[in-house]
Amino acid sequence: MFGYWNDYYYIAIPFQILAIIHALKTGRRQWLYLLIFIPIIGTVIYFFSELLPEISSGTFFSNLQKYFFPNQKIREWERKVQISDNITNKLGLSNAYAEQKHYEKAIELSLSCLKGLYSDDPAILLQLARQYFYNEQYAESLAYFDQLNLKNGHRFNMSEDELLYVRAEEGVGQYESAENGYQRIIRIHHSLEARYYYGLFLKKQQRNAEAREQFQAVRDEIKLLPRYLRRRNATWSRRALRELMSTKS
Repeated sequence: MFGYWNDYYYIAIPFQILAIIHALKTGRRQWLYLLIFIPIIGTVIYFFSELLPEISSGTFFSNLQKYFFPNQKIREWERKVQISDNITNKLGLSNAYAEQKHYEKAIELSLSCLKGLYSDDPAILLQLARQYFYNEQYAESLAYFDQLNLKNGHRFNMSEDELLYVRAEEGVGQYESAENGYQRIIRIHHSLEARYYYGLFLKKQQRNAEAREQFQAVRDEIKLLPRYLRRRNATWSRRALRELMSTKS
């Protein structure tokens, strides 16, 4: 009996190591105790809670490449640019830089594409708005979002970009507009991500009771979603729980 158990343990070791590295690379350090000290059970739970949602959404293998071979995609696009430095290849390399948080390089490449026939190309404007946001250059991000929205009839095609715009407003101190934006996105799109960031906004304003209401709403509302949406929004539920535990009433 114990021999079989030992066999299972040795088989589980590679999966345990993969889970530990994945947890470290993706900032899920709260799993480490379970994975290290209760390896088989911990690895099984981690698989169903964290890895299976990525596999189901089709992002697991691309994430695997990003976490474990971070420069491979950059090298592939650099080779393409060396062969032909056309707009498509330069934007692809820019995205690869951004995925690895090399935002200065990403922005420089995107800006170099914004000329001639592509001087007001919506895809490039959107790419720059996002990259400036993640580089914490919120004023520049808003400027490119505004330029894009002029072409789109003052509307966002994706709620995720609308949320970035609102967070950028918060970043430049436009608090009243940002709060209205958070509330609008929550009301129209029922976004748990927006609820989470609205909770953080309220917490920064020392409005802890209201912040806790938003974090608790994330925890409550995710239970009402279909399974595939619960998996997709699991990150916001976990983060909301951490904020509930650290935010006093």
